[in-house]
Parts: sequence; C-alpha cells; structure tokens
Amino acid sequence: MVATFLSRFARAQRSPIDGWSVSVVLACLLILGPIVAVLLTAVGDSEGLWNHLYETVLARYVANTLTLMIGVGLLAIGFGVSSAWVINRYDFGGRRVLEWMLLLPAAIPAYIIAYTYTEFFEYAGPLQSMLRHSFDWQSRGDYWFPEIRSLGGAILVMASVLYPYIYMVTRIAFRLTPASLYEIALVHNQSQFWKVGLPLARPAIMAGLALVLMEVVSDFGTVEFFAIETITLGIFNVWLGMNNLVAAAQISIVGFCFILALLGLEIYARSRQQYVSSNRNQPATPLLATGILGFLMCWTVCVVPLLFGFFIPVGVLISFVTTNDFMADFMAIRETITNTLIMAGAAALVIMVLSSFIVVTATFRCGPKTRKLVLFASTGYAFPGTIVAIGVLIFTGQLDWIISNLFGAQFQGILVTSIMMLFFAYIVRFQAVGYGAMISGVKRLPSNMMNASRVLGRGFIESIRRVIFPLLQSSFLAGMMLVFVDLMKELPMTLLLRPFNFETLATYTYQFAKDEMLEVAALPALMIIIAGLLPVIFMSVMLRRYR
Repeated sequence: MVATFLSRFARAQRSPIDGWSVSVVLACLLILGPIVAVLLTAVGDSEGLWNHLYETVLARYVANTLTLMIGVGLLAIGFGVSSAWVINRYDFGGRRVLEWMLLLPAAIPAYIIAYTYTEFFEYAGPLQSMLRHSFDWQSRGDYWFPEIRSLGGAILVMASVLYPYIYMVTRIAFRLTPASLYEIALVHNQSQFWKVGLPLARPAIMAGLALVLMEVVSDFGTVEFFAIETITLGIFNVWLGMNNLVAAAQISIVGFCFILALLGLEIYARSRQQYVSSNRNQPATPLLATGILGFLMCWTVCVVPLLFGFFIPVGVLISFVTTNDFMADFMAIRETITNTLIMAGAAALVIMVLSSFIVVTATFRCGPKTRKLVLFASTGYAFPGTIVAIGVLIFTGQLDWIISNLFGAQFQGILVTSIMMLFFAYIVRFQAVGYGAMISGVKRLPSNMMNASRVLGRGFIESIRRVIFPLLQSSFLAGMMLVFVDLMKELPMTLLLRPFNFETLATYTYQFAKDEMLEVAALPALMIIIAGLLPVIFMSVMLRRYR
C-alpha cells in the first residue's frame, strides 16, 4: 500500500522517485499520522456518550470557547495595536527601553500568570488586603472586587501574555508605512491612525490575531485552573474522567473546525499583505511627545500591558523565591530541572535536524507535490496539545501492535509505555516551528546556488554540507532556541503522555499550583520565564532591523 502510494505520488508530480523523496514523504506521513488517527477514531462508536455530551455540555464548551476567543482577541488588539502605534509614531523618554520590554510577556506561559494572579488578586491577597486596610473595610460585604477565577479573569490573563503576537507584526506594519501617506493625511486634516495607519496594518493585525486565537483554543492550564469549560478542557475531561477516547476524539473534531477557520483567517490576512520597496518611501519620523500630558499618555499606553503581563506575575514569583530557602527549593527540583533540560534539548535538536532535512530536500530535490505535503505536515503547531496527545496515543498504539506482530509479544507496548511516545508528540507539534525557521532561511538563498554547486562538480550531499548548511546555521540556531523554549513550558501533552514519576518544570509547577501551593511552584515557574526571555531578546533584535 505504501509503495503504491509513493509510486502514484511520484507520477503526480512528474518527477522520478528516489530515496530522498521517499524519505521526505515517509517523514511527513509519520508526522501527519496522529492527526489522521484522531479523524479516523472520531468516526467510531462512543457508546452513546457523544449524544449525551451533545445534549448537555457541548454547547457550553463551544460558547465558552467563543467568548474567550472574542474577549482575548479584542483586549489583545487593544494592548498590541495601541502600544505599537505609540512606539512607532511618538518619541518620548524611555521609548527605546519600552519598545523591547513590551515583548517580555511573551516569555511567560498563560497558566503561570493565572497562578500568580489568583495569589495577587484573591480575597487574602496583597491587593485586597491593602484596600481593606486603607479604607477600613471589614469583610467582602463592605466592597465589591471582581473575581479573578472567572471568564473575565481568564480573558485578562491570556490577553496580557498573547498581545505581543499582535504588537510585533503591527509594529512592523506601522514602520513600513511610508511617511508620505501620513503627510497626505495631515494635509487633508484626517486622522493618521484611523485613516492611514490602521487600514494599512489591518492584514498584519489579522495575522497576529489568528495566532493569538490559536493559542486561546490550545490553552489548557489557564482554563483548567479557572474551571472554565472550553473545548480543550472538555477533551481532557472526557478522555481521563470518562475514559472514552472515541468521544474525546469526536470533541476534537469541533476543535479542528475552530483551528481550520483560524488557519483560513491567517492565510487570508497574509494574502492581503503587500510590500513596496522604493527609495522615496521613507519611514515616518516619530513625533515628539509634547508636554507632561503627552508623556504620561505614551507611558500609560505602554506600561499598562507590561504591568499585567510581566511585572505583577514576576513580582509575585520573586517574592516567594526570596522568602523561601532558595537552596532547599533548588535541590528539591534538581532532578526535574535535569529531566526538562535533557528532554527539551534532545527534542529540539532532533526536531531541527528533521526540519532541516525535510526543508532542504524538499526545496532542492523534490517536486511541487512533495513541497505541498511538507507544508501540510507543518501545521501541527496549530492544533491544541490535547488533540495531538490523543492522536499520538492512538497512532503509537497501532505502531506497537504492528511491532509486536512482526517481532514478537515481548516488544508489545514498547512505544506506549516509554518516553518515546512523549518525544514523538513533541516532534509532531513543534516540527512546525523548526520548519518555519528553516524555510525562512532557505528563501533568502539565491535560487541558483545549488545548481551552481552541482555544476562545479559537487554532489548533493557535499553541496548541502559545504554550501547550503553553513548559510543556514543562524536559522538552525534560532529555530532550535525557539523550539527549546516552547518545550520548556509545554504542559498538556507532557501531562497526558509522560511516563510514571516523570516530571518537567511545567508539570511540577502545575501540580503544586493546582493544590494552592504557589510558594513551592514559584522557583520552577521563574526558571521557565527566564528560559523564555531568550527568544524575546532575539525577537527584539530582529524587529530593530525593520527600518
């Protein structure tokens, strides 16, 4: 069957079949296997549970997910677009510091902010305690304070850490807008923001919004801690709580619909983007913010998202770490740190090597059909970790069955009962990050470079080793860094697929924070944030190049 598929695939793209093309196609099919497994499992019999879910809780799952998406999207647009506009169009004291600091919330996983906000904003927390002391309030009946563990609290938490997606792309769009268009708006006494900046940046904003909403659909830690029944949490509850994998896969199909709609939105937004290069289209010079009021308004727009997305959660964590015995806490998580570093480092290296092989081979050796398959296989990052975990469990179970039939019963469960299943899940979901880093590097290479090397007598492998890969080293290292940080903070797949008694910093933080023991979870949470600062610094450097 596989040989027939490969033969038809080769004929479809009108290129001779060789080992390189076969290897790329097999790697892509392996990556796509878990997604296909979820789709096939969803058509099975859930023993009546799907009808029960449809009549009782499915509408609530969908409504909560949509409400969360709308709320987070609007607030993230407000934070990201306003701060990007102020940073690009106004010159004020501290602007150069704030322009990279506004990316800092991207280093913090949403579930960590959820834990710290609960500690900071709850009734016994420092903020409400200060208010009661200042105004001589005696009990909750004397005043009203919003409940942080609610749908509104989840919207604030997620928007505070996800707005950098919109800020980053919108800032680039504003910077690439020619100064002449702003001057025309001034001549006609029109708003520079509403008539020029915002309309031209709309495709970039929509692309960033699509990424934000994908993260919202994928989130597990925040909604689980706040007890908000979304589609992702429903998958988790049906799988583990009701022990029905088929019904969980069927709910995953609903999640697929959300993801496909968001992917379509992102592709549509990118198709509307246009880039113009002309010496006359100079970027606009920032305007000087005049007066105390102008200075304060610029700072307020930039500091408010930073306050909610970085300073409050990091301040709470540092307060716990400094009041506890640091060495004792560090020794308690020493094995967890080792597990996390080894797992994240090894998986990041394998993912980047695999992505490099797929991208380079598909670009220089394969036909257009193979390149489309490679692109389709690189959409795993768009799917929530719970969906990927279900697919990996089903797919590896089938592989185990094949292996046991081929090599004997002693090999039964060799994948499902080992850490290899979690390792494979990492590859399926985060190979997209490696693909993105490598394809961006390959597109910057001259189109005839490989042909020139072959004409000079170099073989394909030698051309890759001595010509192509040295030029892609920066892309490889950048991709590896991004994958490593993503793996450091990954929670749902690790929580669902990890072997017994295996902890990472993310699962360790989750276990203790869930039991209201944030003082124990503070140090590993802070270490995850510190690791996440690396790509933030990298993104800040990249943004400075868009002049």
